[in-house]
Amino acid sequence: MRFRMCGAVFLLLIFSACAATEPIPKAPAVRNRRVANLQRAATLPWRDGGHCVVQEASQPWPILVERCYRALDHDRVEFHDTTGSCAVASAGAAAVGVGLCVLMAPEIVVGAVIVLGVMVVAVAIKEELKAYELRHLAPEEAGATRGTKALPQEAQAQRKPTREPEPAGQDWQPPIPPATVDRPRHARCEPVPVPHRGGDDKHNECADTFPPNRYPGNDVLVNGKRFDALQVGARVLWEIKIYQFETYSDFLRVRVVENQVLEFQEDRDVAAACGYGFAVGVSSAAHQEALLEQDPSLRIVVTGCTR
Repeated sequence: MRFRMCGAVFLLLIFSACAATEPIPKAPAVRNRRVANLQRAATLPWRDGGHCVVQEASQPWPILVERCYRALDHDRVEFHDTTGSCAVASAGAAAVGVGLCVLMAPEIVVGAVIVLGVMVVAVAIKEELKAYELRHLAPEEAGATRGTKALPQEAQAQRKPTREPEPAGQDWQPPIPPATVDRPRHARCEPVPVPHRGGDDKHNECADTFPPNRYPGNDVLVNGKRFDALQVGARVLWEIKIYQFETYSDFLRVRVVENQVLEFQEDRDVAAACGYGFAVGVSSAAHQEALLEQDPSLRIVVTGCTR
């Protein structure tokens, strides 16, 4: 079995079946954050086939981990706080807190993440990586991959262009550029309801009832970004967090807040580009205070929603 690894940012996984296999080759250097995240996530088991990872792959890795953590196949992955920096205050929050903390780290030490059983890359991640590779193949390679014959660059240069009629004085008009077939989805500013992500009923219930949500049972897609709710009677988009923030260790609190502030600033910019306000709902005053300390310009509201 071969495993592709991407320098120091990749998770180092331990498999007992690897003892008698051939050496693991080094993957080529990644060319952007999206591909780096996809390759890193490909070393983990996902219950949703990797769809959440593909959707969030352009985000910084810690934000991707936070949004997709619940889609992990937790029965097949073990997290070990080998450095002691991810300890949490209560056993009830340990499973989530330690796992998030370990995965958010820029570098994972040996033995921190262990995948049980045979590793198979999630279908959605595999397809996205394959599509990326096709987009960056040389013309000759891309043509062969698609089953068509691509001309070498020299042949293309020598190929004579089709002769077109000469323009006749002022009757000639400049060529009209081809019309855009489909408007890019990310440019749409009208709210589009899309079903809530599954796996966190408490979170979805809070998103529906607190703002309250104009589209109960649905997230809202605006300008290519999913928000947890669009407030009834107002042009305000919401993100909802129901973390047990008080149970986190000091180290984990700092890491979570730093990543969330970055996420919320990006979300606010996306909302503002379409004329929407943006607000965040959190479960506790402690979480609210920590976020506002990092960025007082954010609108943070205590919802009181709990797990």
